[in-house]
Amino acid sequence: MRWPRAARLIRWGLAAAVALGAAWGAGFVWFVREIPAAAGDPDRVTDAIVVLTGGSLRVERGLELLADGKAKKLFISGVYHGVEVGDLLRVSRQAPEQSACCITLGHAADSTFGNALETAAWMRAENFRSLRLVTANYHMPRSLLEFTRAMPDIDIVPSPVFPEISRAPHWWLRPGSLFLAAVEYTKYLVALARPALIGAPRSGGAGR
Repeated sequence: MRWPRAARLIRWGLAAAVALGAAWGAGFVWFVREIPAAAGDPDRVTDAIVVLTGGSLRVERGLELLADGKAKKLFISGVYHGVEVGDLLRVSRQAPEQSACCITLGHAADSTFGNALETAAWMRAENFRSLRLVTANYHMPRSLLEFTRAMPDIDIVPSPVFPEISRAPHWWLRPGSLFLAAVEYTKYLVALARPALIGAPRSGGAGR
């Protein structure tokens, strides 16, 4: 009697694994289609520009948008402790006197979840109602999920940058890029499930 029962458990386990794999695969296809291919509403002016650190091109793009008059202030979230505005401007080859007055650095966040909470607190302090969000294109779906939860009343305009790994057509089908996209999708699923597992956080604190 033990062997038939064990065989049934194995069959059920295999069936469940196949079903979960199929669901993950279908969700992954949806996810990569949600990755933006261009900036949203590129000519619009918002109250703030928010840059999430952690990848190339992001700070440079935020500084360009600020110089173009796309917002009143630039907030850079997730900056390492000890790094100051002048350091970032020098690395980006910007003259400090040109834009240092309009840049604020956030040092509290060490995750996308933390970026959203840190930014929410800053937006409230500034009494701002709209922001342009700058991060990598593949990171944008998860960032929008976290930011929308933390700031449901804030108008968020996505402004992705495109690292070299994600510029080619169907980039996510390439072996190295596929791994990056799969990891990002898995993180997105974890973020999606988090409120059901631990409850919704209060916006305004800091928590990649």
